[in-house]
Amino acid sequence: MANHTVAQENSNAGTRFDLAGFQGSGYHKGRPRLMQLLWLMASRMIVMQWWCPGPMRVQLLRIFGAQIGEGTIIRADVKIHWPWKLTVGSHTWIGEQVWILNLEPVTIGANTCISQAAFICTGSHDRRSPTFEFDNAPIAIGDSVWIATRATVLRGVRIGDGATVGAAAVVARDVPGDEMVVAPPSGPLDRP
Repeated sequence: MANHTVAQENSNAGTRFDLAGFQGSGYHKGRPRLMQLLWLMASRMIVMQWWCPGPMRVQLLRIFGAQIGEGTIIRADVKIHWPWKLTVGSHTWIGEQVWILNLEPVTIGANTCISQAAFICTGSHDRRSPTFEFDNAPIAIGDSVWIATRATVLRGVRIGDGATVGAAAVVARDVPGDEMVVAPPSGPLDRP
C-alpha cells in the first residue's frame, strides 16, 4: 500500500504547475530586445573577459545604463544581467564570479565589498501561481557592507550600512545596519 501511495504522489506532482501556461507577468526587462541582445553580446564577449581592463568594463556598463560611482572596481567574470537596473556607489569592489541577477533594480552603496562568487538575486517565482509566474523584488545593499564569498542575497532584501554577510550565508530577510549574518556552522565529521 505504501508503494502505491508514493506512486500516486509522484504522478500528481507533475500537475502542480502548468509551466506551458507561463506568461512572465510581473517582470519588465526595461529595454527593447535589440538593446538586450547588444548587452548580452557585449557582456559575454568583452565585459566578463579577463583581458578587459577594469576602467573599460565600468565604462561599458555605464554606456548600457548602469550608474557606477568613481573608484569602483568590477573584476573579470562578473555577470550582470541588466546594467540599466544597477546602481553602485563610489569605491565599491565587486569580485570575480559575482552574479548579479537583477531582474529588478539592485542598489549597492559606497565602500562596499561584494566578494568572489556571491549571488545577488532579485528573481523568484510565486509557488502558489499555477503557471509559476515571477515574484521578483529589488535588493538594496547599503554603504560599507561586506558580502563575503559565496553568500546569497535573495529578492526584496535590504542590507543596512555597515552590515556583514558571512561566507556562504543565505539572506532572505532584511539585515539591520552593523549586524552580521553567518551561515550555520557545520557539525563535526563522523569518521570511521
